[in-house]
Amino acid sequence: MSKFGSSQSVARFEDTRFLTGRGAYVDDLAPADALHGYVLRAPMAHGVITDLDVGEARDAPGVHAVYTAADLKDAGLKNAMRFSTVKNRDGSNGNRAPRPILAEGRVRFVGDAVVFIVADTLAQAKDAAELIVLDVDDLPVKLDLQPGGPVIHDDAPDNVVYDFGMGDEVETDAALAKAAHTVTLTTYDNRVIVNSMEPRGCYAKMEGDRIHVSVNGQGVWGTKKDVAKFLGIDAERVRVTTPDVGGGFGMKAMGYPEYLLVALATKQTGRSVRWIGERTESMLSDNSGRDLNVTCTLGFDADHKITAYKVDSLSNMGAYNSEFGQGIQSSLFSKVLTGPYDIQTMSFRNRGIFTNTTQVDAYRGAGRPEAIYALERVMDFAARELGVDPVELRRKNFITPQAFPYRSATGELYDVGEFDRVLTRAEAEADLAGFPARRATAEAEGKLRGLGIAYYIESILGSPEETATVELTQTGATLYVGTQSNGQGHETVYRQILHDQTGLPFDKITVVQGDSDRIANGGGTGGSRSVTVQGTAMRATADVLISQLTAFLERDMDATDITFDPEEGVFRAPGSNVVITLLEAAGRAAAAGQAELARASETTTLPGRSYPNGCHIAEVEIDCDTGVTRVDRYTVVDDFGILMNPMLAEGQVHGGVAQGIGQAITEHTMFDADGQLLTATFMDYGMPRADDMPFVAFYTEEVPSTANPLGMKGCGEAGTVGALGAVANAVQDALWPLGIRQVDMPFTPSRVWAMLEEARAIAAE
Repeated sequence: MSKFGSSQSVARFEDTRFLTGRGAYVDDLAPADALHGYVLRAPMAHGVITDLDVGEARDAPGVHAVYTAADLKDAGLKNAMRFSTVKNRDGSNGNRAPRPILAEGRVRFVGDAVVFIVADTLAQAKDAAELIVLDVDDLPVKLDLQPGGPVIHDDAPDNVVYDFGMGDEVETDAALAKAAHTVTLTTYDNRVIVNSMEPRGCYAKMEGDRIHVSVNGQGVWGTKKDVAKFLGIDAERVRVTTPDVGGGFGMKAMGYPEYLLVALATKQTGRSVRWIGERTESMLSDNSGRDLNVTCTLGFDADHKITAYKVDSLSNMGAYNSEFGQGIQSSLFSKVLTGPYDIQTMSFRNRGIFTNTTQVDAYRGAGRPEAIYALERVMDFAARELGVDPVELRRKNFITPQAFPYRSATGELYDVGEFDRVLTRAEAEADLAGFPARRATAEAEGKLRGLGIAYYIESILGSPEETATVELTQTGATLYVGTQSNGQGHETVYRQILHDQTGLPFDKITVVQGDSDRIANGGGTGGSRSVTVQGTAMRATADVLISQLTAFLERDMDATDITFDPEEGVFRAPGSNVVITLLEAAGRAAAAGQAELARASETTTLPGRSYPNGCHIAEVEIDCDTGVTRVDRYTVVDDFGILMNPMLAEGQVHGGVAQGIGQAITEHTMFDADGQLLTATFMDYGMPRADDMPFVAFYTEEVPSTANPLGMKGCGEAGTVGALGAVANAVQDALWPLGIRQVDMPFTPSRVWAMLEEARAIAAE
């Protein structure tokens, strides 16, 4: 087997570039003579703009342009960002309250973009911003997650953005009424500030009569359409590129005002313009993640089999409709609503609520971590309330292997699954049998120890369609892909897939991504879709390339039955010792005037989604004196189907678990009563650090997917999907003996200490 082929832990090809400082990011590539953009943002959460005077700023030294909402209107430009809606329970569309590019008449959150200033230097742009007169009459601020309160948008008088539902509420209520046991739990899924290592940024420059916009995002085609529509020009006059990207996590998948404003300034001034967010600015303006309350009720029969499941949630949308915001906690949440369990009677309601905070949108997992967190919390809670083993309660309710393909109650078609097999492996690897001894040791040291389990299933999202193009030369191959790496290792995995199909030398393959001029279309990266959809398209493209070169060689050599050996990357003619490499065949085709045979492009559509799943088991220790909570042991057993690169998959899981532990224990987003973000620096916001992470033991049980020819299942978000429930359930387990029944993330020292103090006070009564 080739050392670069499938299922091999090949070291990341791109890391040599990154680790030697040769990565090329937006801020590295912006033209040296580019003007600098700066955004004047609202310093208050809600109010009516009574005065906005930018006259002195326009005349300030070095200033080339100043834009307000009025300037956009005067230029005939539509002051609106794109977003999508979901259907309400009554069949109507979700609220379409517009999101302006620049605040118009009113500001609605601290960080709302009000004025865009373009100057020779960033310092000059900031100085000009100081000259702007911005007067705002404060309005009452809404922060709670309930309908009603101060009105943020006139056409949403109760602040409800949408009212989404699935299932049969009447049937579910009837089943719950007849259940032998019912258990209800409300959980809070806290808000997270995404904090990618590289802040958002962009630049634009003119290339003849075309405009080139470079954005550190997760795909180029949405930005291309947005810029063309905003500027009122043909899409062919817009080129969008994405260079190396230092993390995205869903937050960089959507459009933002700065990208359009930079494009406008470049078009009007004829000068290149750059904008790079500063850290606090990013914390104020980047879309946040999570932030919802979920109430779950499970019904059980006398044998503890689930008979019904009811979910009612309220999710924070922030101040405006963001690009995908309405769909995250509604339709995407519903994809895995019933998880790995055989539940056919269910109802689900989710209402999105406008608040005077930053918008909430996709964050690693986008709805699926939230759904699994709620389900696994109530499953664990039910086991404790019913006095049964949490492991056995899950096992008893799993969908059995014989039931696949299985249509879930929310319409998902799970292709394969062997959940009990994965759970059994996790029990052994995590040494559940040894936990009582570990707990006793912790108690002897004055600490509480808890064990938490979460079994997740994930639905791969995004378009099932993708395109791949391969061009051969005499020296190598260029592969064009429609996805966009944000640090996942795509360049390595795609080389592996193409090498596996063609035998082309690993270092002779060049991967091209993120350029709307060189790649006609693509679905970008998000929802763990990349390797499955792109790999399938690559496989089809390689098959076509080999087929057309085989036919050419048969004509050129007057031979029949020429075969191709993908392991060695050569063609062979029967009855002869003639061996022709793939690159030699491409050269012969070019010499014969048929160079087009050395190029192939195929678009494929997956027949169905894949459903990675797995079991996370966490053990935590809590210091009773300080409330400090530490994850001490962590075990993951995943079913990712066939793994192209096990090492990269493990790295993805480690990263996802780190983000899950961060949300569960250290990350606490806080606003004061006036809507001011109190956690807008790394001094105040608790990003997880190396010493917050345990060793993560990672294992796999492969059950190949039938939904794609590679048998693969996406893995990019799985770590986060499982981590939240595992850690929270471990904390619940540790505190349960003290009578503490309600635990919610984040488990910061002060919050856990307060819970412990409450338990001590009750015990003392």
